[in-house]
Amino acid sequence: MQTQARISRRAFVGSASAAAVFQIVPRHVLGGPGFTPPSAKITLAGIGVGGVGHSQLKSCADAGFEIVALCDVDDLHAKKTYDRHPQARRYRDFRELLGAEGDKVDAVYCGTPDHTHAVIVLAALRARKHVCCVKPLTRTVEECRAVLAAAQAAGTATQVTTRPNTGEEGCRTTELIAAGAIGAVREVHVWSHRPAWPQGMPGRPEGEDPVPASLDWKLWLGPAPMRPFKNEWPAGSPIPDLPPNNWGGRKVYHPFNFRGWWDFGTGALGDMGCHYLNTPYRALKLGYPSRVAATTSRRYAESFPLASIVTYDYPAREGLPETRVVWYDGGLRPPKPRELGSAELPDEGVLYIGDTGKMVFERLLDPSASARFDTLPRALPRRGDTFVEWHEACRGGARAGCDFAWSGPLTEFVLLGNIALRTGKTIDYDAAAMRIPNAPDADALLRQPYHNGWSLSG
Repeated sequence: MQTQARISRRAFVGSASAAAVFQIVPRHVLGGPGFTPPSAKITLAGIGVGGVGHSQLKSCADAGFEIVALCDVDDLHAKKTYDRHPQARRYRDFRELLGAEGDKVDAVYCGTPDHTHAVIVLAALRARKHVCCVKPLTRTVEECRAVLAAAQAAGTATQVTTRPNTGEEGCRTTELIAAGAIGAVREVHVWSHRPAWPQGMPGRPEGEDPVPASLDWKLWLGPAPMRPFKNEWPAGSPIPDLPPNNWGGRKVYHPFNFRGWWDFGTGALGDMGCHYLNTPYRALKLGYPSRVAATTSRRYAESFPLASIVTYDYPAREGLPETRVVWYDGGLRPPKPRELGSAELPDEGVLYIGDTGKMVFERLLDPSASARFDTLPRALPRRGDTFVEWHEACRGGARAGCDFAWSGPLTEFVLLGNIALRTGKTIDYDAAAMRIPNAPDADALLRQPYHNGWSLSG
């Protein structure tokens, strides 16, 4: 009896031979521009599909993925997504999904709260899946390094859902800075109006509420410290006023308001820092900071402060000078440049200060400089959005613009800022050794213990 070697579907789709087969007939001949033949579809499993996962999975489907499996610890929170994709098989535990789906799934999307990113992403990479994770990639630096090592070993296509640095704004900013439109850049100021959730809480609410039947609370907690479930803050609780754009209402942890707690989230910096620093990291080749310091409103043991300013110092690199990056949140902003006149800074933004000029995003504030550089060639390729880039990478194309190798230093940017926030210490960072040698209490936060039987080793 003859036997045939078994080749997984995922391996076949990603192989060079498969690419050759699928490119024999032009796609526009098969079904018009943008048509993806069913045989070439990359199958996708979504893990953490309520909240932001709902819209991002739609974007994945629009990019060409075939969504075949969905997983969420809260059936009610995920209902909209389940209803949108009735054909997809459903799970509560991502480990069961990965075990049961095997070669049926080529790629995994992770849209869970920050504290469970690492365990899910590592499991998917060890199963040799393509992986896209919502930002920030991890909640600790140790997790980040473990994920980067696993991604390199897996060799699959990865992506993080940051504001792309490969669109018009990101590319034009990079082109203008490289052309010397504002001279050598020595300062970058980045700000966000977040938080959009309660933080600055002096403590957690007392007592315990019944866990809804729709929710697996222990799975939601994952490797975080065990704590009782609380649904909403009781009336009269000492919490700050809810921001007007809050999506979680008076919920304590789930959904959305996990971001305000050290155990589960990464605060405003983790939420928006990856977005707005992605382009400065590309344009200025920033890498790892050497020193980080923070000024905050009152600090609390379990929740993020209401507002903060975090200062990062970067050494000279690749012909570029020492650069200072300053982050603001909670309604704080940098001083308004005189060049803006009566105009105001946007609610969120990036201000570049060079030796000969200033830019907000890709807009030169000096009209004469703007006129001189208006004809600067657009030399960098403009690419599709986050999920289009990832899909192309899964098909064997160019790396996604914020793949895990790129997003590692970007992730550590926000995590180091949070360590400075939490400790109130100025920290000196040795990136090569993954150490903060001048502050033992800050150094300990680079790697935090796992609980409830979970571990980074799987």
